[in-house]
Amino acid sequence: MVEKVIPIRLDEGKGLTPSIGAQLVTPHGHTKDTRGRTLRDLRISVTDRCNFRCTYCMPKEVFDQNYPYLAHKELLSFEEITRLTSIFSTLGVEKIRLTGGEPLLRKNLEVLIEMLAKIPALDGKPLDLTLTTNGSILRKKAAALKAAGLQRLTVSLDGLDDAIFKKMNDVDFPVADVLDGIAAAQEVGFQNIKVNMVVKKGTNDHEIIAMAKHFKGSGVILRFIEFMDVGSSNGWNMEQVLPSKEVIARIQEVFPVEPIEANYAGEVAQRWRYVDGSGEIGVISSVTQTFCHECSRARISTDGQMYLCLFANEGFDFKTLLRSGKSDLEIANAVMNTWAAREDHYSEIRGSNTAKLTSGNRKVEMSYIGG
Repeated sequence: MVEKVIPIRLDEGKGLTPSIGAQLVTPHGHTKDTRGRTLRDLRISVTDRCNFRCTYCMPKEVFDQNYPYLAHKELLSFEEITRLTSIFSTLGVEKIRLTGGEPLLRKNLEVLIEMLAKIPALDGKPLDLTLTTNGSILRKKAAALKAAGLQRLTVSLDGLDDAIFKKMNDVDFPVADVLDGIAAAQEVGFQNIKVNMVVKKGTNDHEIIAMAKHFKGSGVILRFIEFMDVGSSNGWNMEQVLPSKEVIARIQEVFPVEPIEANYAGEVAQRWRYVDGSGEIGVISSVTQTFCHECSRARISTDGQMYLCLFANEGFDFKTLLRSGKSDLEIANAVMNTWAAREDHYSEIRGSNTAKLTSGNRKVEMSYIGG
């Protein structure tokens, strides 16, 4: 049984107050944190709700019918998200990923995407606008998302065996409907779709080869993610982590692969391609091979808190700044000052020191800030 936890946002207040500073400076894209990392990626959670109850993210024992989800007035509006994104773009952010919860549950999400698609990066090019989804209603939404200007998609799928997948999503949702959603996305023109599989040792690791075989040659990039200790409600145990190097070793026995270079600095996935030229796969090794040293990501929660790490236990309250008459310049300075003070490197010190990092050994839930 997973221990019941109180949502971190409800007993930690509104979050820390960002420092604007007395002397305002012109926004720029070269602010570095205390470890020399620049801000380039922003992940925005548009809802804390999901129609799945995946055991590693939103276990049913915690996220039940009595769970206190955010009220609509507490969510950032589309206009507020767009304004905040515009400010972040002036600070060098190049990539925006919409997450949740399940982002497609946010009503009229394509309207927000159309608004965000008009925002340029510092170099004048469009922002790299992408979205992560469980694929459950992608068949219905794919065309509208594409038409609105969404550039890329990532779909979460933890296995092809219905029994295993239903056990992991815990709502009896079939694999076939997720695969149909991926097909719908391809039909409307999405390319290089990524499929993320969280590998939990002893639960779905026997599905690795089946997943590789299914997506090999399909144009879909399959990525294997080590089971992570995100939040405080997923019952994480190191014994359930299958190291990425073992994932690659298993695939290598069946389908020869070779490593390839990252697409860009700070890319979290290590890329591999099939020797026969039939596509690529990736592994995300945040437990066994940390990448804190080049992390360029910030996260905005559903209610406008800025988190500097996926494993954080407190955020910075930008919603209050947005709603209290602060100018774009003041908010930009608050972002730069917040980032400049950042020192997060949780994955590098995971283990015996973990308990010292959080209040009551609790971290913010992934469903609240996105993956």
